[in-house]
Amino acid sequence: MKKARVIYNPTSGREAFKRELATVLERFEVAGFETSAHATTAEGDATDAAKVAVERHFDLVVAAGGDGTISEVINGLAEQENRPKLGIIPTGTTNDFARALCIPRDIGKAIDIILEGQSMLLDIGRVNEHYFMNIAGGGKLTELTYEVPSKLKTMIGHLAYYVKGMEMLPSVKPTRARIKYDGHVLDEDIMLFLVSNTNSVGGFEKLAPDARLDDGYFDLLILKKMNLAEFVRIASLAVRGAHLEDKRILYTQAKHISVETDDKMQLNIDGEYGGLLPGEFTNLQQHIEFFVPDKFIEKDDEG
Repeated sequence: MKKARVIYNPTSGREAFKRELATVLERFEVAGFETSAHATTAEGDATDAAKVAVERHFDLVVAAGGDGTISEVINGLAEQENRPKLGIIPTGTTNDFARALCIPRDIGKAIDIILEGQSMLLDIGRVNEHYFMNIAGGGKLTELTYEVPSKLKTMIGHLAYYVKGMEMLPSVKPTRARIKYDGHVLDEDIMLFLVSNTNSVGGFEKLAPDARLDDGYFDLLILKKMNLAEFVRIASLAVRGAHLEDKRILYTQAKHISVETDDKMQLNIDGEYGGLLPGEFTNLQQHIEFFVPDKFIEKDDEG
């Protein structure tokens, strides 16, 4: 009998998944999986739980939580030789990665996708000693992903990031950066840079519109030096994906990216603190097998 391990954040999504746990386990058991669950208790716990699942030869790992939980599980699987397939049940606030995979927030429907068995090998990124599935970046403005109060995110979603960005920008100073990407070099003052694996970042679904999850390329977006009025304008354009023509934005694709800065700059990985720059970013093409719906397959084919 195949074995499934459900790794879940019990506090995510107002504890909605925790209340449904018995039903979730029953659905996997009925589908033929010997199923068990692990509730995370601290930062990094989901990474350790994923490593244990590999050691115990689980065929399927299910990550239930927000982007942080999924990212931790991926960090637990990435370096393993025999990686189980990964299912996603999104119960966080923004759920960027699940949105990119077209996985609905409804728990039952997310389970349907896993049990239907359609899977696809997708890219993940590595920067220094960390792995990420969605986004990595730097610049004071990227810090708002973990400075926005969770209550505000719950109430107004991605608009919370916009509000916080407006609040922070007057005090944000540009940083001199040297960014090398597949043989090219940018050396100038920037507000932030984003190394994206998906099109969905901070609730903005069109920030990196050309991103594909299986092509071996990152989408690199660099926001050059600008004032508050210019930032407001570009942020408004980004909501509908019309920001890329602005001269203050560099948008391109690359497999390998390195970033050095004159001033200290924090690295943000999937919305969490990831140490300090410099950083070396490498795309690991089709590295982990995810369960995905028809809608994602169709979107990928169109891309």
